[in-house]
Amino acid sequence: MTYRLRPLYNLGGYLSAACLTLICLLISAQIVGRLIDRLATAIGGERIGLAIPALSDISGFLLVGASFLGLAYTFVHGGHIRVTLLIGRLAPTARAWVEVLCLAIALTLCLYLAWNLYWLLADSIAFNETSYGLVPIPLWIPQSAMITGVILFCLVLIETLLQTLHIAIRRPHTFTIDDSGQE
Repeated sequence: MTYRLRPLYNLGGYLSAACLTLICLLISAQIVGRLIDRLATAIGGERIGLAIPALSDISGFLLVGASFLGLAYTFVHGGHIRVTLLIGRLAPTARAWVEVLCLAIALTLCLYLAWNLYWLLADSIAFNETSYGLVPIPLWIPQSAMITGVILFCLVLIETLLQTLHIAIRRPHTFTIDDSGQE
């Protein structure tokens, strides 16, 4: 399929990769800090106390960002798990319409999630909610990554649904699904 907003989906994928890279860097820095502390005590000195406060909270929030921001990118590249055992046995015309139905259900659920995430984000901003860890992180930051990822996923579902619907109406006998899960 051809995606007109592919650069936007790729940006989500890059931001997702940046979140994962940042998790790796933060955890590596924490490990190096602990090794330096052990080395300092081993040679008779005192612990320096190199530690990143609230590392688990920050890593968790970055993982949320990585998970949600990568949804659209993963979908475009056929990385989502698809069970084609049933749909693969259908005639191309029926397969196209079942695919339209599945995409419509997925889009409906994704829009519902986006709607609720919007209100969650609005409440977090209105009440100035922060995390409970050592470092109070405003919750709107990870929630913004969540809603951005879900909106990107809604956009890719809309694009895919429209293209699949076009095929189902105009030339349903040509509808195929290759091994990557995309048409």
